[in-house]
Amino acid sequence: MAQNDAQQMTPPEVQEVKVSTPNLVIVSEVENKKARWYVVHTYSGHENKVAETLKQRAETLNLTDKILSILIPTQEKIQIKRGQRKTVNEKIFPGYMLVQMELTDDSWLAVRTTQGVTGFVGVGNKPTPLPKHEVEAIKKYMTQATPQYKADFVEGEAVKIVDGPFNDFLGTVNDINEEKGKVSVLVNIFGRETPVELDFLQIKKI
Repeated sequence: MAQNDAQQMTPPEVQEVKVSTPNLVIVSEVENKKARWYVVHTYSGHENKVAETLKQRAETLNLTDKILSILIPTQEKIQIKRGQRKTVNEKIFPGYMLVQMELTDDSWLAVRTTQGVTGFVGVGNKPTPLPKHEVEAIKKYMTQATPQYKADFVEGEAVKIVDGPFNDFLGTVNDINEEKGKVSVLVNIFGRETPVELDFLQIKKI
C-alpha cells in the first residue's frame, strides 16, 4: 500500500518541474484585484538573481499579498555555436523584469531597495502600470511556437564552410537571416565573389 501511495505521489512532482519556468517566479498565489504589472529596471544579466532576491524579501517583509509574481520575458532561440545546435532562453528586454504587485509605500520600497534594482519605469518618479494588452502581447511573444535561430556570426566575418558542395571553401558573411537559420556567404568562385546561401551549421568561425 505504501508503495502505491509513493507511486501516486510521483506524477504531481514531475508535472511541477515541467511547469516551473526560469522566467516566471511565483511569489504568492493570492488573488489581489488591485495588482498591476510594473516594469522594473535591473542590472543587465542579473535579472534572475534579482527576481529570486525580491521573492525572498517579499516573504521576509510579509508582503506576499502585495507582490505576487515576477516575469522575466525570454524567448527560446536555437543557437548554433561551434557546429553544435542548442536551445537557449534569450532575454527579450535585457535589464528589465515585470513585477505583478499592488503599489503601496511598503511594496514600492521593498522592490526599490532590492539589490540589483535600479528603479521603476514610469512617468517622473511615479511607476506606471503596463496596459493589460501589452502584458498579454509580451506573454504571447514569449511562447511563439517556432524558436528563432541565434547567429554566432556577424556580417563581414571570415568563415570556413564545413559542409555541402563548397566544403573547405573560405568566405565572408554577407547576410544573416536569424528567422530561418540561414546565412549568405560570399565565396570566391572563378575569381569573383558569389553569394551562397547556407545553414548556420554549414559554416564555422575561422
